[in-house]
Amino acid sequence: MPLVDALKAAASQLIVLHHLAAYGPLSETVQQVTPNLIAWLYDYARMAVQVFLVIGGFLAARSLAPRGEPTFASPLRLVARRYRRLVLPYLAAVGLAIAAAALARRWMIDDFIPNAPTLAQWLAHATLLHSLLGYEALSAGVWYVAIDFQLFALMVAALWLGRRSRLPWAAPLLVLALSALALFWFNRNADWDNWALYFFGSYGLGAAAWWASGRGRLVSWLGVIAAIAIAALMVDFRLRIAIALAVALALGFAQRTGWLERWPDIRPVAFLGRISYSLFLVHFPVCLVANAIFVEYDFESAGSAAVGMLLAWGTSIAAGALFYRWVESTAPNWRIAGFFRFLAGRLSLRSPARSGS
Repeated sequence: MPLVDALKAAASQLIVLHHLAAYGPLSETVQQVTPNLIAWLYDYARMAVQVFLVIGGFLAARSLAPRGEPTFASPLRLVARRYRRLVLPYLAAVGLAIAAAALARRWMIDDFIPNAPTLAQWLAHATLLHSLLGYEALSAGVWYVAIDFQLFALMVAALWLGRRSRLPWAAPLLVLALSALALFWFNRNADWDNWALYFFGSYGLGAAAWWASGRGRLVSWLGVIAAIAIAALMVDFRLRIAIALAVALALGFAQRTGWLERWPDIRPVAFLGRISYSLFLVHFPVCLVANAIFVEYDFESAGSAAVGMLLAWGTSIAAGALFYRWVESTAPNWRIAGFFRFLAGRLSLRSPARSGS
């Protein structure tokens, strides 16, 4: 789906630029000569996360209930598979962030550098509970991995409950109802921003956009999701929700017209979309090291800081490509999972012998 790849590519680049503009002396120095650009990247580029939320719901509906009825048999197994898919590369990236933070602490003092982690903090990250338990994040953006997992689990639960009701279209209607509840209530209260319900409005809009692509359903489904989102915006306008609605409508129309599979056919853009998760995971360690080098070698001019930011941006893309190749891609991922299964099996075989000796 080239259009999905293009949206992911653009959104991931904006998020990298947002974090480069948000943290460290590089940004502070560049801000002296381009305050409007840094302010725009800080205030608005982060809203690109809405693209990932909508696409997440769109792809979840495509794989879990392509025609509106759930096609999976074991919800727990599905959620466990999603956890493994997210967490294996995520933990590797957290390790990189811990190492980069240790290096950065040697060369500079700045509030954006995470402290050395405790075991409890690392375990909270490994279980994707760090935000809920109030632990300091070990890397920028790790909150989104936890939210993505929560959203997927909530989507699976809603579809499963809808199928159990045995009513026609109960599953997608339940998803749409949860989305409306999120848009009108949970998304308007920042106290919920560590929970999936805060973001489920955008996720549900993406799911509805997929279901709208079925024959004879385009006008009705797109009309329903547009009406719900517009009503929510009239109650409380949020630019992030307006962006989510625009992305959902674009995906719905593109899927129905065939553009989703045909446009834009640009290989570099497709590649950037494919590595977007890896880029999202590894760019913060690069940002830490780039800022530390800037301080350690006493670069002070805005020009050198701008060059540093551009180099950090390019290095992040290169690091994301390498991370995708060696960590995130299917074969290495399966080898890592296989190693842990082998290790667990060996330990379980040895334990009876020890107890009887």
